[in-house]
Amino acid sequence: MAKKLYVGGLSYDTNQQTLQDLFAQAGAVTSATIITDKMTGRSKGFGFVEMSSEKEAEKAISLFNGKEVDGRSITVNEARPQEPRTNRGGGGFSRGGTGGSRGYGGGQGSGGGHRRNSW
Repeated sequence: MAKKLYVGGLSYDTNQQTLQDLFAQAGAVTSATIITDKMTGRSKGFGFVEMSSEKEAEKAISLFNGKEVDGRSITVNEARPQEPRTNRGGGGFSRGGTGGSRGYGGGQGSGGGHRRNSW
């Protein structure tokens, strides 16, 4: 059964092929993915490698945890399942109301200048 590993502390220069080739030394790699920022496409400095068996995953952990790759000491351990995300109440640019308005709102006392000669 395949086993997914978390790989942290990666250099921003490390690519998926480098990760794939490195972990292939421990056995058959099912997949190798580096997590990137959606906006910039730049690496976030961590990724996941899926090994084809539990035995190969254990070998990869013992071989590569603490090893230097592209000038950085990496962390390798068993990946934990992703926890469900909770609604944190905000997000985005709402015009008011509930849910973490960030910007636009205006508030009291703003909007000077439009009643210049009203005396």
